[in-house]
Amino acid sequence: MATLNKIVIIGGGVMGQGIARVVAATGTDVILIDRDLSLAHKAYDEISDKLDKEIERWGITESEKKAILARISPAGDYKPAKQAPMVIEAIQEDLEAKKLLLAHLDNICQPGTILVSNTSTLSITELAASTSRPDCVIGLHFLNPVHKVPLVEIVRGLKTSEKTVESIKEFASILNKTPVMVHEYPGYVTTRIIVPFLNEAMHVLMEGIASAEDIDSAMKLGFGFNMGPLSLADMMGLDEVMSWMENLLHELSEHKYNPCPLLRKMVRAGQLGVKTGQGFFKYDAEGNRIKEGE
Repeated sequence: MATLNKIVIIGGGVMGQGIARVVAATGTDVILIDRDLSLAHKAYDEISDKLDKEIERWGITESEKKAILARISPAGDYKPAKQAPMVIEAIQEDLEAKKLLLAHLDNICQPGTILVSNTSTLSITELAASTSRPDCVIGLHFLNPVHKVPLVEIVRGLKTSEKTVESIKEFASILNKTPVMVHEYPGYVTTRIIVPFLNEAMHVLMEGIASAEDIDSAMKLGFGFNMGPLSLADMMGLDEVMSWMENLLHELSEHKYNPCPLLRKMVRAGQLGVKTGQGFFKYDAEGNRIKEGE
């Protein structure tokens, strides 16, 4: 793999920010691109805020924060992608939007540039077909929060070359992530397994079998999970979780992926979890859980 002295990341949302932070922490420069420069600067500021919270928890030092931020440069157009050896797209989980972006990148990037999609459910083969370099297109599914989860799924499309796969394995190693190799199939490994689990927990709540608190406690204490399914869904973002379910339902036509009516109701109401302060549980501005009665 060519020396990765600079990587371009497109999309300044939660995942784009997380990937940028992890890459910058390895000593690699990152160009973080969003739809316009103001949004890119907003994403940069949000990374800074999250690093401040880590400092408060003694997770990192002030000097580590400065080093990370010094390697992240916001940008509001795609020009930096023209010379980058690798471009990672982390925009919304929308097939057509990702295809349009990859087609544009294919037109402006150097012939050897690897195009990476951070998707949790979409077909890498279909995404790659929008380019003239399907051998250089690959999926790299990071899980949130990126800096804490030691796993990454490497998803190869039907035409992804071995050279591209080996380059991405090496990249995952640089990021100190354990790679799981996945042959393309809707939902890959992690999303396909976790979605029915979350969906069933929501049905149990909707049917009045137990409270949200007791459902999470049952799964944590009974099966050793670090986080209960409803808290996990809140952290992921209920709109994001519903999007995964709908994509899997469309691809596989299996009822277990049909979003629980309670989830649909909450998303329509804008109760999306931690990011809005209200999901199955309530959260303060810092994202900390607010206990009942507080």
